[in-house]
Amino acid sequence: MTGAFPPVRFIETIAAARARTLGLAALGIGAVAALGQAPLGLWPVSLLAFALAFGLLRASTGLRRAAWIGWAFGTGYFIVALNWIIEPFLVDAARYGWMAPFALIFMSSGLALFWVAGFALAHSAGRSAVAFVAALTLAEAARGVLFTGFPWAQPGHIWIGTGMMQWAAFAGALGLCVITLVLAAGLWHLVNRRWLPGGAIVIAGLAGFLGGGALAPMAPIPDDAPTIRLVQPNAAQREKWDPEMIPVFFQRQIDYSAALPRPDLVVWPETAIPVLLNNAEPTLQSIARAAGGTPVVLGAQRLEGVRLYNSLVATDEDGQIDAVYDKYHLVPFGEYLPFGNYLKRFGLRGLAAEDGNGFSAGPGAKIIDMGPLGKALPLICYEGVFPGHVASAPERPDFLLLITNDAWFGQLSGPYQHFAQARLRSVERGLPMIRVANTGISAMIDARGNVQASLPLGQAGYLDASLPPPLPPTLYARIGDWPILALLVLALGTAFVIARRNA
Repeated sequence: MTGAFPPVRFIETIAAARARTLGLAALGIGAVAALGQAPLGLWPVSLLAFALAFGLLRASTGLRRAAWIGWAFGTGYFIVALNWIIEPFLVDAARYGWMAPFALIFMSSGLALFWVAGFALAHSAGRSAVAFVAALTLAEAARGVLFTGFPWAQPGHIWIGTGMMQWAAFAGALGLCVITLVLAAGLWHLVNRRWLPGGAIVIAGLAGFLGGGALAPMAPIPDDAPTIRLVQPNAAQREKWDPEMIPVFFQRQIDYSAALPRPDLVVWPETAIPVLLNNAEPTLQSIARAAGGTPVVLGAQRLEGVRLYNSLVATDEDGQIDAVYDKYHLVPFGEYLPFGNYLKRFGLRGLAAEDGNGFSAGPGAKIIDMGPLGKALPLICYEGVFPGHVASAPERPDFLLLITNDAWFGQLSGPYQHFAQARLRSVERGLPMIRVANTGISAMIDARGNVQASLPLGQAGYLDASLPPPLPPTLYARIGDWPILALLVLALGTAFVIARRNA
């Protein structure tokens, strides 16, 4: 360690310390790494923390210690990034509040197992920058699909809202993960006085940042673009189904829909009406009268036999149902509970479920023809965090239409992170998005992920915004994740071979 920079000496000392000390240090570094996520967006801090994690991996003396670093680092990261997960349990605190800290700890430590695999693979493949980037990105890819998937708070999400976000049009969210980890490894090499590789990586990162920013501007929205009204009633979750508050929130949406001048489309949020769609004809008629001949899209629950669905409903100017889309990527332990009919005997059910197994999944992605507005791909809440959901559409839409109820996520980080991922979906596909949230953030997002207009979190109101045009299909829309996954597997395999030869 003689002559090493203080950060290098510190990391090498920590890496050689007892397991408890090493774990606590990695836990703290992971917590700092999460500060790049929304709403803070401290991406330089995140880069530095990932660089320190790479340094710990480089200094680790065995596979078990590398795995321990990955678990502690990941647990700290997810505890901070996903702190909003306690909010749904506090809506009915008397019944579920005791579960909140356990849910956060168990979920964070469970998700960190993916990073255990990433750090262990990187160590086995020689602890090089290539091994670190490939193994951890592949671990993130697995986290996005296994056990129904949860690609929330990925390392690459720190770039949402910056120029670097635009590279998602070429390589998606996993491409942003690669950029993040490559830059982190480059920073560590600079700190460790490896000037050539570190400097080259950092210069390339700066060029990517500036180049991405040059891609961000959109052409002006045409003067004859359709006007969309975003309706945000701001119904707190603990009040949303209160019999005394239901008419207050419903009337609020009616009043916003009736305001002049008339738009071309009115959009209400997820589960916006207080009755089942099966019994909603009078309700839809009253909405149609308020909208004055303007079509309305809204969220509703509906029954089909004994199955309950979370649905998006498009109605015409007379309040008649034109199209129905049923959410198919449901939230496990929220909208449904595995083996729910058995677990309900013990008083357990999904937080947003009505009974037993809760909601049923719809058949899959669907395109809705919105007439002069074009074709929409509907998304309901959680579905907006999955790039693959948009990719599974039967044809390319003209815009994305997302309705959500982010009241479940509280007022701290959850709604901001959910909103950030919506912006990323637009960049990946080159498609504008209409996003309407019960408590916010409701927004019109253009095909570059720029926010054209928005309603802030926790505010009741409505907003009229012009619908931006789509861009041609992006490279990512054409090729998806498979090329980058293949390159990562090839890179990791090559690192393994080199490591074995040098052993």
